[in-house]
Amino acid sequence: MIIGCFALVEPFQPMARQFKAIAEMGVQYADLTDSHNGGMLGVEYGFTASISLDSHPAVIREMAEDAGLKLTSFCAHANLLDPPAPSVYSTNEIIKAIRLAKLLGIDHVITTEGDPKTPFGHRLSPEEQFFAIRERLYTPIQWAEELGVKLLLETHGVVTDSVDGMAGLLEALGHEDTVGICLDTGNSWLGGAEPIEYVKTFGRRIKHVHWKDMGAEWEDKRSTLYGCGMATIALGDGVIDLPAIVDALKEVGFNGPTTLEIAGPDNVKKSVARLTEWVGS
Repeated sequence: MIIGCFALVEPFQPMARQFKAIAEMGVQYADLTDSHNGGMLGVEYGFTASISLDSHPAVIREMAEDAGLKLTSFCAHANLLDPPAPSVYSTNEIIKAIRLAKLLGIDHVITTEGDPKTPFGHRLSPEEQFFAIRERLYTPIQWAEELGVKLLLETHGVVTDSVDGMAGLLEALGHEDTVGICLDTGNSWLGGAEPIEYVKTFGRRIKHVHWKDMGAEWEDKRSTLYGCGMATIALGDGVIDLPAIVDALKEVGFNGPTTLEIAGPDNVKKSVARLTEWVGS
């Protein structure tokens, strides 16, 4: 099992510094956590960790190589429930992420439906939610299939944070060899599901894992929130039975890349040590 870290570990620092900070914690793998169209002021002036979807791949490749990192995934978390708009990260951005991932030799592009921001999105029925997601992912799936990239659905929304919702969505999307799952242990738990049930239900369709543990103070919020950007505690310091999830993943033959979404160098280092112990035990 590969243990990597998300590239948002130091606030107000550019991506090159994020990569080096990850390496300084003893981690050799990372994802591309944030991305945008065109240019961005914060990137130009060095206080935003985001990659342009229009970047030349050599620029990103050299940043990772300079830090001694291998990139395992490209995050393209989207808003798939609101109407498309120029300001909404959606179909076009996912396609760009897939194409850039291919050029970078990254096998996994991770997306999700996210939380709707408009009255339109909030009023969608379950059937309409399925249709909206299917419609917005139709062309990205074609691109992923053509380029040999896996498009993974992360547990990070009202549909994907339900085992039944994820099952129905996977069936509706089809393309089983191209479309898979990124299990986020914290998001799925926060959304009201039991993360281990995803492993038992979907087995080898889980291609990537985002590791988070959640503290007891989050328990009252379960089934009301459908994801959080990062955990503020180390793996094993919260209420999620992560060793059992590791064991379940091993039982289904999972040996792929995983990513720590955890704030603080000490928490990351502690999480790496514990996860390594659980994987090896």
